[in-house]
Amino acid sequence: MKLTSGVEIQLSPENPYLSYHDVRLTKDDVDTLKDDWLTDNIIAFWEEYGGSLNRPRHQGSAPQEVSKLNHTSRYLEREQLDQFPNSHIVLLRPSMSFMLMQTKDPMTIKDVLPDFSRTTHIFLPINDCRNVEQAEGGSHWTLLLVSVVDGVAFHYDSLSVSNLEEAAVVTKQLGILLGKRIKLVNQDDCPQQENSTDCGVFVCIQMRHLLLKRLLQATAKDKVSMSMAGKNVDAIGGRKEILRLIEERRKQGEKRRS
Repeated sequence: MKLTSGVEIQLSPENPYLSYHDVRLTKDDVDTLKDDWLTDNIIAFWEEYGGSLNRPRHQGSAPQEVSKLNHTSRYLEREQLDQFPNSHIVLLRPSMSFMLMQTKDPMTIKDVLPDFSRTTHIFLPINDCRNVEQAEGGSHWTLLLVSVVDGVAFHYDSLSVSNLEEAAVVTKQLGILLGKRIKLVNQDDCPQQENSTDCGVFVCIQMRHLLLKRLLQATAKDKVSMSMAGKNVDAIGGRKEILRLIEERRKQGEKRRS
């Protein structure tokens, strides 16, 4: 089977295709990049790696002036935020977001979550799966960006308000953990997908844009717009880019082992 990159895969579905730090991608995961609904693992890889081609550059602002963020996501640690040692942003993995949504009392899982005491913003991929026993369940991804400092959660849904209920649950749970009221705002101007499978790609692309082009371009005193109005999301290009990053990491691993 050949994917968009022209690379032929001869692995069984459950065999590892790429192990990148603590993310393990299978052939099935990689196959979804052709034209299917992205798996948790693909989104976790994106958070682990990120799109390093669009590394932000400081224009007239020293790194210390950038609004501070805590980078528990390896997306930030591995490839993106080495020049932001004082940053305080959290990117939660899909599995952590799901656990937060399904837990009756969020305080019972506080010890397994990042320390939010100095966090300014939290990114969460939201899944509409309600069955805790169903792996890779659900049918739609959306993005929740919580500004802890402002007490506002911005919800980006590429299918109108499909995951608004799930976003409201996660927002309430985070409010309990943070000990403050968080207001949920659905971003009505969010770019909309044109099919039923691109939601995960929209989450990845919008996550990177909001992080690199908005939050990390601002100084601590700047008021940052969280609107995605007019932003063009190239889903096909996004799938190709994620696949290219996976293939590059795989080839590097093969060279190290040879």
